[in-house]
Order: sequence, then C-alpha cells, then structure tokens
Amino acid sequence: MPVMKLRSFAPTALTAALLLSLVACDQTHSPDVLATVNGKRIMAADVQRVYKQTVGDTTQTPSNEQVQIVRLNILHSLIDDEILQQRAAKLNLVATDEEVNAKLTDYKAPYTEEEFNRKLKEKGLTLDEFKEDIRRTLTRNKLINKEIESKITITDSEITDYYNQHKSEFNLIEPQYHLAEIVVTNQPAGQVNNLQNSKATNDADAKKKIQMIRNHLDSGEEFSSVAMSYSEDPSTSSNGGDLGFILETPLKTEHPDVFASVSKLKSGETTETLPLAVTQGKTKKIIGYAIYQLIERRPAGQGLLSDPRVQQSIRQQLRDSHAQLLQLAYDEMLHDEAKVHNYLAEDILKKGVQ
Repeated sequence: MPVMKLRSFAPTALTAALLLSLVACDQTHSPDVLATVNGKRIMAADVQRVYKQTVGDTTQTPSNEQVQIVRLNILHSLIDDEILQQRAAKLNLVATDEEVNAKLTDYKAPYTEEEFNRKLKEKGLTLDEFKEDIRRTLTRNKLINKEIESKITITDSEITDYYNQHKSEFNLIEPQYHLAEIVVTNQPAGQVNNLQNSKATNDADAKKKIQMIRNHLDSGEEFSSVAMSYSEDPSTSSNGGDLGFILETPLKTEHPDVFASVSKLKSGETTETLPLAVTQGKTKKIIGYAIYQLIERRPAGQGLLSDPRVQQSIRQQLRDSHAQLLQLAYDEMLHDEAKVHNYLAEDILKKGVQ
C-alpha cells in the first residue's frame, strides 16, 4: 500500500480561526450533558435517576468521593448500553411497541392502576420513561441473542474432551443439588441488579411481587429469565439466579427449609414460596421471600460421560464460558468503533479530588 505524504502548509487566518472554534466546541459542553456516544447525549438527569434507584433511601450520607464513584460507574454502564442500543438499531433489532406493551402488561399484572402509578412515582419515573426502559432491555436481549447466543455451538468432541480433562469433578462424595433462586426482600434500602430495576420496599409490596413472579413461572416463563428481570439478589440475578452446585450436607444443615422443599422436586421444578429469615437473638425476622428451582440433582459416585445429565452439565458450562468470552470481545469491538466522550470523567480529572 503506498504511503501518503502529508502536504505541509501555513494556515491562513481563516483556517486558524476555524480550528480554534472547533477546539472550543469540543472543550465546552452543557453541564446537563455528562457524556456523548457517537453524538448521542447522556444527560445528568439519566444518571441521577439511576443513582437514586441504586442508592435507595440510605440513612448514611456518602462522601463526595463516594457519590462521584457511583456516578462514574452508572455513567459507564449507560455508555455501554447506549453503544449496544445503537448497534441494535443498525441491525433493525429495536423492540417493537407490541413487545414493549406486552411486557408492560406483565409488569402491571399484580397491581391496581393506583398501586402501579405509585410504584412509578417511587422510582421517579413517568410511564413513558418506564416504557423506554423496557424497550431498551428487550432490545439489548434481542441483540445479544442474535450476535452472541446464536453463534455458540457446543460439539460432542468438546464435551468428551472436557470430561476426560475434568473427570474427577464428576466423582462425587455425596449428592449435590444444582439450584437457582429468585429473591424478593421487604427491606426499603439496598442495591438491585435486575433488568427491570425492580425493588420491593415493604412486606406488602414484597408479597405482591413474589406472587407476580409466581404467576410468571406458572404461565411457563423460564426461571432464569424471570430471575434476571425481577430477583433482588445482586450476586445472582444477572446470571439467572444460578447458585451452582451445593453439597447435600451443608444444604441440609444450613438451610433445612430449602433442603426439605428441593429434595421433593424433579429437575426443572420449583419450590413453593419460602420465607427468608435472619436470626436476631432468639427470634427470627422475616426479611423477604424466595423461590428455588432444582436444575439438577447429582447422586454420589463417578458420573459417566454416557449420563445425559453429565453431558448437559458440561454443555452448559462450555456455553457459559463461550458466551462470556464472546460478550467481552463483542463489547470491546463495539467500544473500538464508537466515539465516546465522557465529560464527567474529564471534569473530575480537571478539578481533582475535593
């Protein structure tokens, strides 16, 4: 490829003035704009709304540094999401009005109109803003399904190789239970990490929400999908409530109520709604409610490759690993292609720690 030589020139007064004006435009911005993604603005009001949902009604007053750290993390997430939304738009994967309205109807199902409007007010949302949140969530899911999930293929040879390299993992000294959970708490404060930004704020609200979740499950929705949308455990909601494999002994001794319920289940079935309790002195306090799914029960002994349960377990592990790698690579690719300007980060660096 021939190398292009740059032609040197002395800028005219007009050229210099234009350059200066472009630099000035790049350096100045409205304080209401915290970032841009390919020219699309992310507003301070967007960050503040998520900040309130994230922090909740905490009684502790955070330091300025803590506030800025949270705001930077929120803005980073909003930038990532905007990049995905713009990619989805290019691929004609934006959720339709029909899809949004169907999901909105599901969300409103357990509430009266008055209760639903009160929840929107508590979140600081208008109905249009809430529908936009739904649209972005559905759009993001459609994009990931097309660009990531649809490209993952697990071959029989991969499963065989994994089994031969990890055979000891399938030699169990006691039965194991692969569980998933959906958790709803009745505590007003606390961070949520679900797709709907859904958080119960009191016991009555928690009971209604867990019943709504039960209705979703009873209607045939996948447990993992419901968990990602509504579960309030920030450590498991993002992966569909998956708790992994738990040995029978600690499950039986530490969570006897859960063991009593899941031990009666077949793979794929769910427990009844169970209370979440913490011990305070000699009494137990109910802090929420949970539903568990038994994904798989592994008996003690050496699991064989011919066992469909062993094959499925390996297949899922490989799929999860492939998806994580592809997602990271995909995100990096989109970031490389995007033009992002983070004004909040820039301002913090200019001003320093105050």
